[in-house]
Amino acid sequence: MNFFEHQAAARRNSSRLVLLFVLAVAGIVLAVDAAAWLVFAGKGASVGETATMLVFTSVLTLAIIGLGSLYRIATLRGGGESVALQLGGVAVPEQSNDFHLRRLRNVVEEIAIASGVPMPRLYVLEHESAINAFAAGYSPSDAVVAVTRGALERLNRDELQGVIAHEFSHILNGDMRLNIRLIGVLFGILMLAIIGRKVLELGRGRDRNAGAIFAAALIAMLVGYIGLFFGRIIKAGVSRSRERLADASAVQFTRQTAGLAGALKKIGGIDEGSRLSHRGDAEEISHMLFGDGIGLRSWFATHPPLLERICALEPGFNGEQLDRLRAKWHSAPPDGLEEDAHLGLADVRQPPPLPCVTAEQAVTPAAVAAQVAQPGADDYRRADAISAHIDDALRTLATRREAVIPLLLGLLLDARADIADRQADEIAARLGKTIALEARRLARQANEALHPALRLPLASLAFPVLRLRPRPELDAFLDTVNAVVYADGAVSLFEYCLARLLTVQVRESLDPSRYARFGRRRIVEVRGEIATLLSVVAQAGNADADAARKAYLAGMQRVMPEHPPYAPPAGGVLALDDVWVPLDALEPVAKEMLVEAITATIGHDGRIAIAEAELLRTICATLHCPLPPMLGNA
Repeated sequence: MNFFEHQAAARRNSSRLVLLFVLAVAGIVLAVDAAAWLVFAGKGASVGETATMLVFTSVLTLAIIGLGSLYRIATLRGGGESVALQLGGVAVPEQSNDFHLRRLRNVVEEIAIASGVPMPRLYVLEHESAINAFAAGYSPSDAVVAVTRGALERLNRDELQGVIAHEFSHILNGDMRLNIRLIGVLFGILMLAIIGRKVLELGRGRDRNAGAIFAAALIAMLVGYIGLFFGRIIKAGVSRSRERLADASAVQFTRQTAGLAGALKKIGGIDEGSRLSHRGDAEEISHMLFGDGIGLRSWFATHPPLLERICALEPGFNGEQLDRLRAKWHSAPPDGLEEDAHLGLADVRQPPPLPCVTAEQAVTPAAVAAQVAQPGADDYRRADAISAHIDDALRTLATRREAVIPLLLGLLLDARADIADRQADEIAARLGKTIALEARRLARQANEALHPALRLPLASLAFPVLRLRPRPELDAFLDTVNAVVYADGAVSLFEYCLARLLTVQVRESLDPSRYARFGRRRIVEVRGEIATLLSVVAQAGNADADAARKAYLAGMQRVMPEHPPYAPPAGGVLALDDVWVPLDALEPVAKEMLVEAITATIGHDGRIAIAEAELLRTICATLHCPLPPMLGNA
């Protein structure tokens, strides 16, 4: 499946989750009503009294489940970070002397650049010696990736890359959003069991009604375990198939099976395996983990059998080989860093060069759409080159809290001095003269030191630090970003789209649950918005009006055979303010067509320059369709 098919499948799974939740709630209500009926029928209550009591118990049960789910969903409004902190995660600092943490950050940066998504925040479960990991969040803008200390110490670099690539597939394909909602939904159907258990623990009482209270609590707990049964069935049904797809995606990302297979073998071979020590928390997030965190089997297993996952990657592998590895590692557990040194994975290799600024790439719209959220081996090589060629001074600034705002504003400043002066005045009016002067200095440094293909990745690497700033500062930053864009009507389309992308990502990180949704709109509902976007893109890329019209038609024929005539809006790029929300709400298949249309418009002659490729990536990222860097072969 490609990215858009994954998105459509995630949307169907979301609807399926709602149906399963309704069935689980109905089962719990019926069980409570049956228990109440037995009690009241045994006491000789009339039919009317019994009916009234059944209505009361049904409403009370529904209220408990509903309020429980709403409460848990509210606690998860903070997105992925709240899940990582619940598990005892410790944030990985941007600069660290711990080589395990530096290696983790390097691997994640490489995959983030290759995937075209913002760098997620990183957490380590320091007290977990098992090998496991998870990605959590509502969208890539608030995503976190957490790994156990055991994974850092036991896995070599290739194996760690395989695990991280597996988790990135969940980030890219919409699985995270479903996973975090599943936590909130399932908490509600477990409420009766939780209440019953707490009453039994606290109410060993001396009250004369203690027997009745004990009986009611016992019934609540027993009926609540119906919720636990349904919850585990739902998690298993939703999770297993997506874990298989994530394994396949990780192999597609890295173009090698040895890393992921090696990580799975170590899970099966070391004593700790993948089971987390905090069983209660692991139960709640078991469907999000890389490996089985609690040891359930059969119907309740959230992951395919470990040997099955390994054999899918290495068909000749068998249980006897796993037993031999288990015996070997029982006395001498594996050390990932030692394996890196032995395999030569720790060597510093010369990165490939970046393409010439004037280089062009042959592209086809269908091939570009197929690359969305599907990085391959070539994209990882390009990510290596990009990471290695980012100016060290600018990279350091991207990791410093006090420098990240002027750095990002500097990337937005126009190359023309008169326009940059107006933009700096807008910055000074909102954030102070010191930040304005620093932004001007960094803009000059970026113009001298950054290849066009490095601006967007640098912004992506800076994003985790940016979202650590206090909310009032982020609100002021967004206001300044918009002021910089509107400082002069001559702003370029790339600068406008980069500013829009920053705005989208910051807003989503501030209120992640508010912006988490699957699109459902169809092409016919957004004809005007598509025409506006393609008109602006065609006009920006072609000085000649006839060439711009041809570019517009090339794009429109991809998405709408019967389309509005070419008519560039009077407001130029600023007319795009009204198109992003409707276009981002398109259903997955429609978005695929839109990406093809944008590609056809930008590269209507069949070739795209580096600057045009970065513009395409920025537009697609704004529409939550992340593209790998430097499309095609230069």
